[in-house]
Amino acid sequence: MTSTNTAAGVGFRSERGPILIALMLTTGLVAIDSTILATAVPSIVKDLGGFSSFPWLFSIYLLAQAVSVPLYAKLADTVGRKPIMLVGIGLFLLGSILSGFAWSMPALIAFRVVQGLGAGAVQPMGITIAGDIYTVAERAKAQGYIASVWAISSVVGPTLGGVFAQFLTWRWIFFVNIPLSVLAAWMILRNFKENIEKRHHKVDYAGAALLTASLSLLILAVLEGGQAWAWNSPISLAAFGVGALLLLAFVLVERRADEPVLPLWVFSRRLLLSTALVSFGVGGILLGLTSYVPTYLERSLGTPPLVAGLALAALTIGWPIAASLSGRLYLRIGFRRTVLIGMVLVVLGAWVLTATAQTPRVWLVALTSFVIGLGLGLVATPGLIAAQSSVEWNQRGVVTGTNLFARSTGSAVGVAIFGAIANAIFLANGNDETAIPVVKDASNAVFLAVALAAVLTVAAALAMPRDRGLHSAGSRSGAPSSTPEPSKLPRRRTPSA
Repeated sequence: MTSTNTAAGVGFRSERGPILIALMLTTGLVAIDSTILATAVPSIVKDLGGFSSFPWLFSIYLLAQAVSVPLYAKLADTVGRKPIMLVGIGLFLLGSILSGFAWSMPALIAFRVVQGLGAGAVQPMGITIAGDIYTVAERAKAQGYIASVWAISSVVGPTLGGVFAQFLTWRWIFFVNIPLSVLAAWMILRNFKENIEKRHHKVDYAGAALLTASLSLLILAVLEGGQAWAWNSPISLAAFGVGALLLLAFVLVERRADEPVLPLWVFSRRLLLSTALVSFGVGGILLGLTSYVPTYLERSLGTPPLVAGLALAALTIGWPIAASLSGRLYLRIGFRRTVLIGMVLVVLGAWVLTATAQTPRVWLVALTSFVIGLGLGLVATPGLIAAQSSVEWNQRGVVTGTNLFARSTGSAVGVAIFGAIANAIFLANGNDETAIPVVKDASNAVFLAVALAAVLTVAAALAMPRDRGLHSAGSRSGAPSSTPEPSKLPRRRTPSA
């Protein structure tokens, strides 16, 4: 049975308004943490040491998030969105508390795993619930509201991070998550109601374990190659080889699993595969910039953490602006063209950032970040909505989870690759991490890699099926096969007779 919504439109005063506010609050958990940590890295390294290990603060978090997203997404399609969201908030809260008390870089890295496992549920569940309660035409605006949390966090996060790093302690970047987590859990419990069919489920533990082990080994091999060991050393070759074999074993297990953690049918559809590849590229581009732009400005210009954070904030201001307006574009010209327009902006911004890396200017970095953010907003949201709209309710969680899994994996792999590039340059210069010319060289190499990732993502966008826009073509010419649902509350499934 489906409960229809009597209050039309996307807004806080509609019947769905409280749910939208709750989703924005839960998204804020992940968003605040990302933006605060990026600006506090120098302070953390100064306190705990281990500059060469700092990329692990991002990659291990993203790895835990990536490998857990498919499992959460599958469970959400069977046991419901609400319990998975609450589990994610709980894990994120626990990881935040532990990270705040970390006594060494290895301990902080370990506690970031717990945070990542929580984020793996929070972010995709928020987007999936929005996909449940809003139509295709409404989703761009709703996702724009949710994406606006990143814009708010881009100001609040770096500001708090700068204050904590300069005047208090970086540990508060994790403690600030405690009241947010409690409030978010209360909002979800109070406002989001769903009825689901209770049935027995088989958890694909084997698939989850193989996926985690394979990605962990491959990212370890990339991040530590040329740093902890030589690229052609036995341990490096073993990490790559075993990781690849485990990934192959994962594919074989998923083909026979009753309820696979990552259904392979998702990759057999052109639209879903191409949008997943685009999402993978978006993840790498985003984390390549958020991980290195603040450090680049702080170490090359002596920019205070607060100012460096605000320069990066321009990226997450441009993203929600473009995301909220993207609906007007994809309804008229189609998802594929909208994504391609966004990627042109990303490539342009990445090229300017690379070309000017040797002569850094805070205002130019901020402007470039804003343009890249506009582009990513026109890429990530339409790509995800195209994937969501092509399936029904009982597949939407898996499809959303797969898309976000691709983004998280792209982020983790991207940080690992960019970290390996930067560490190789530091190593070639005697590990002098303070020399400004070396910092500029390393940053230039990372930004060049980001630009290359943007070009490859354009190729993935070109592989998307052609569509003419929902206003003109409906579901023809490769547009999503399912028609937009009527405005409604979360679809409710009643027990079978």
